[in-house]
Amino acid sequence: MPRFTRVIPLLVYADIPAAHDFLVNAFGFESGGVERHPDGVAIHAEVRVGDMKIWLHRVTAEHELGTPLTKDVMGSGLVIYVDDVDAHFQRARAAGGAQIDSEPTDQPYGQREYGARDPEGHRWWFATPLK
Repeated sequence: MPRFTRVIPLLVYADIPAAHDFLVNAFGFESGGVERHPDGVAIHAEVRVGDMKIWLHRVTAEHELGTPLTKDVMGSGLVIYVDDVDAHFQRARAAGGAQIDSEPTDQPYGQREYGARDPEGHRWWFATPLK
């Protein structure tokens, strides 16, 4: 049986530098930097959440990768656990740019969470376990 050591989510953005800066400023993720092609075009970026990396990839027809801005439905999203979901919600709202789908609410499955979309439409849920 294979041994898995890591999962790295990959999200596709039309504007990688703007997405990177939004995720760092609004959601408080740590910057992993933006890589650029020699002509200056951003081709990859990375943010970190705890000990997990999230890769930000460019839109490419070659790889059949597009942003949610170009799609009619969402097939995925990310759930990130934070120490204080209410404080995180206030940070995201104050930073602007996020579409808030739901405010912090206690859920019957044992966590308090809110939902948001980044400027390109990726879905994010931030949660704190209920004690």
